Amino acid sequence: MKYEEMKTEGNTSTVTEFVLQGFSDLPNLKKLLFGLFVIIYMIVLFGNGLIIIITKFDPALQKPMYFFLGNFSSLEICYVTVTLPRMLKDLWTKDRSISRVECAMQMYFFITLGSTECWLLAVMSYDRYVAICNPLHYPLVMNHKVCVLLAVGSWTGVIPLQIWQTCQMFSLHFCKSKEIKHYFCDLLPVLKLGCGNTSIQEVTLYIAALVFVVIPFMLILVSYSKIIGTILRLPTATGRAKAFSTCSSHLMVVLLFFGSATITYLQPKSMQSPGTDKLLSLFYTTVTPMFNPLIYSLRNKEVIAALRKLFLKK
Repeated sequence: MKYEEMKTEGNTSTVTEFVLQGFSDLPNLKKLLFGLFVIIYMIVLFGNGLIIIITKFDPALQKPMYFFLGNFSSLEICYVTVTLPRMLKDLWTKDRSISRVECAMQMYFFITLGSTECWLLAVMSYDRYVAICNPLHYPLVMNHKVCVLLAVGSWTGVIPLQIWQTCQMFSLHFCKSKEIKHYFCDLLPVLKLGCGNTSIQEVTLYIAALVFVVIPFMLILVSYSKIIGTILRLPTATGRAKAFSTCSSHLMVVLLFFGSATITYLQPKSMQSPGTDKLLSLFYTTVTPMFNPLIYSLRNKEVIAALRKLFLKK
């Protein structure tokens, strides 16, 4: 396969086209993987699409909790669409090349949507904190205007730093190799291809990880420590079970997403390997979005009732 190259100063060359390794090391499993990922993509679209529909149109779900859940499901569809269709195309065809511009665009949307997810999960935990710890003030604190502002802030507040991070990453000369050892243009695999001094990009990466992963996760921990403390002080077992059921599904999603993402981006360099990174990335880019609608529907009686109502109408 031919790769486009561009001459630069000092008789070096920088890559203007990459190749995604994807699952080329598993040639005998390509058809199986293609079928599996098509099914996963359909489940993500269908499951999260249903959540969006019922949270938008069911009168019983016109509450802040479900407003954020609808936003979260919309985000999951966008998040998976950034990587999965491209991966399916690479599995179906033999051409795994991707231009520098396409790679930069994929990276930007992936890290922006991933950062939005972190902050939206933090906002959802704050919503549960107010609902359980300050129930009398909940309608006042979490009014429609505040909910909209929190959602818009989660979607747009991450954009400036992620534009800067993407520009920093692609200001590098990529002359070490042309093959990205991943199935999409993720930060760490692309950074490994850079030649010269990459310290600025590494510092930017850790700043972004702090702002978009560590801080939201710490806010979630604070919220849930207060929520658990309040639940344990409730006088009846029935009250404790009901209170915990309203936030247990969100807590499961938080642990699944942040657990795999934290291991991927914050593990020491000595422990990083392309195979492990791909496996962990698959978990938080495809598996978690697939299971999220199931987690929220199975553990929420109002969502189950809304789904039952929707299908009975059909």
